Amino acid sequence: MDKNYLKLKSFAEGRGIELFGVADIAGVKGKFNISKSLTDKVDKAVCLGMRLSSSILEELSSQPSRLYLHHYRTVNSSLDQVALEISNMIQRDGFCSIPIPASVVVDWEKQTAHLSHRQVAVLAGLGWIGRNNLLVNGLLGSQFRLATVLTDLPLAKDAPVEDDCGSCRRCVNACPAQAIHDTPLEFDHNSCLEKLKSFQKQRMIDQYICGVCVNTCRGPKIG
Repeated sequence: MDKNYLKLKSFAEGRGIELFGVADIAGVKGKFNISKSLTDKVDKAVCLGMRLSSSILEELSSQPSRLYLHHYRTVNSSLDQVALEISNMIQRDGFCSIPIPASVVVDWEKQTAHLSHRQVAVLAGLGWIGRNNLLVNGLLGSQFRLATVLTDLPLAKDAPVEDDCGSCRRCVNACPAQAIHDTPLEFDHNSCLEKLKSFQKQRMIDQYICGVCVNTCRGPKIG
């Protein structure tokens, strides 16, 4: 199993992936917005994280920008391409593989996708859910995007990390919607969504994204 893990990780890193982990999804796949006929075939998830440009994020002090929107879409597209290539590698070896796109919303009001990449990534040991309700990695903070490949390929699995945001409250102070509070459970999804809608109505961008809290979340291990 370690051979398969190292093979996929080496390929992913060669394609620009900075975060790589494998999660056991047996206990959570029932929550995915994917047909049971597909999820019954898989028991693991390969989690992929690609870094965002810190320079582009720096201009997001209070609102999103068109440059960030383009960058966001470009990184998502790059992630999807790597996920597809890894999926094809797995399929050629005779195993099931289902690439899940980085950003496809199934329900706009609930802001849900085929699955929660961040929740799966927690199981893969890539970080924890921060106050901003995003995955936080010790080195990259929240400054990355995620994609997932579901599979039944024999793979070594990673374990969740025991860590949290500590005393860091940068995202709480910066959030333009005042949606972020002391714990992830207190995150105000409705306030966040309404602010995203207002950004769109002001014709700043044509997609529900913000990026302000992502800019402030640089990772507690790098300050």
